[in-house]
Order: sequence, then structure tokens, then C-alpha cells
Amino acid sequence: MTETVKIVVTGGSGRMGQMLIRQVQETRGAELSAVTERAGHAWIGHDIGEAMGGAAIGVTVTDDTLSAAASAHAMIDFTSPDATVDHAAIAAQAKLVHVIGTTGFAEAHLARLSAAARHAVIVRAGNMSLGVNLLTQLTKQVAAALDEDFDIEVVESHHNRKVDAPSGTALMLGEAAAEGRGVSLDAASDRARDGITGARERGKIGFHAIRGGDVVGEHDVIFAAAGERIVLRHLATDRAIFARGALKAALWGQGRKPGEYDMLDVLGMKPA
Repeated sequence: MTETVKIVVTGGSGRMGQMLIRQVQETRGAELSAVTERAGHAWIGHDIGEAMGGAAIGVTVTDDTLSAAASAHAMIDFTSPDATVDHAAIAAQAKLVHVIGTTGFAEAHLARLSAAARHAVIVRAGNMSLGVNLLTQLTKQVAAALDEDFDIEVVESHHNRKVDAPSGTALMLGEAAAEGRGVSLDAASDRARDGITGARERGKIGFHAIRGGDVVGEHDVIFAAAGERIVLRHLATDRAIFARGALKAALWGQGRKPGEYDMLDVLGMKPA
């Protein structure tokens, strides 16, 4: 692995962007080489340290992602689906490790990410935390052990500025439950209940999104049958867990073969 991994943080003004910048600065073996923002943003041309309310650190915010990527080893990206797929093309051209925490992708976006992964390492996960990835594995195992007498519901809560629902983590958990059941999530998902819906359909995986206040992230997977319930829960209280996971992925990806990876790969938890 490269002795010092130079990292580009995209969307540096956002809450996750700022958290990532601080985490890179605090991590031995990592160096903040560039910070990008969308064209026209007020922070363009300013030192990122000063823009964040602190001392200058010698890194100027830019809207030129291609130039930012030219001297880097990795890009960490928690922006938007459209921006992320554009960044993926640049990361592939520069042969960077592209760590993606963005959620809310459509199939067309995912196809573009797969194309980029033919030329570069992409690590993409709906959630970068160790605890959530353990929860994902547990969800799959429990779903595989229980039959359809147990209804599965995924309930997630986030802050009031989150723009996508269900969350990427909720979809990860739903995918794990569906895989455990041996079904397609597209076929089993139930996301819209309003009015007189009738009885719950057997075998469906329900999703519920709560938005309010400054909730960092809470996820419950409920297995409910007659007379009993099993609840698997993860509570995130500090956004830094996602930044630490993303940075771990950026370092892990150095020297890997091009392809699509996730946090289970990074954490060595991928089933054999």
C-alpha cells in the first residue's frame, strides 16, 4: 500500500464532508489532498480549514474534480447520485479508489458505477459502520432461519434533512432479509401503506421511514409472529462512525484489483 494515501473529499461543505475532512486529518497514513464542491458554491477558492471556521490548512476548495483527482489515491464521496456517477467516471480515469456512501441510486446510476468499476476500485455501501454491517449479516441469518409465519418490517429514523427514503441502510437490511428468505426484494418489498390497505400480505418485507430533528440514524429489523417478536436494532449516535468506516475503506482499497466491493469486503466479513 502507498505509504501516505492522498484523499479527495467531495462535497466538502456538507455535514459528512466536514466530518470526513476532520477524520482524514486525524488519521496516520492519510493526507487530505483536495476538497471539491459544486460549481458556484460560496466555498470555492477558500481554504477548507477557514471555510469550516478554523485555521487554514493549505487545501483550497475547488470545483475542478478532474484536477483534484490527478494527484490523489482515493476519493470519498457522500454527495448525490448524479454527482457520484460523474465522480466515478473521473475516479476510473485517474485509477483512484472511489469510496461511495451516497444513497438513493436508480438502476441507471448503478449501471454507470458498474462500468466505472471495470477500471477502478469502487467500495460502495449504504452504511459504513461496523455495527450496521454486523446487523446486516444477522438479519440474513435470522431471515433464513424463520419461515413466513414471521412478518419482516424494517423501520428507520433519520434527521429532517435527509432527502431519500427508505435509507440506503434500510435497503441493505431489506436485501439481506430477502436473500435470507431466498426471494427478490423487488418482489417482496412493501413501501406504501395508506388508507384501507387490507390485511398484510404474507411474505412481504415492509419499510417505514421516520424523519425528524437531528437523528443520526436508527434501524430496527422486526420479525413478528403470533405471540412473539424478534427485534434487531442499531443506533448511531455519532456521524464519525461513518467517516471512520469510509476512510478505512479508502486505505483498504489501495492495490486491489478493479471491481465493486462493499464494507463486508473491507471488514473481512464476506461469507466464503
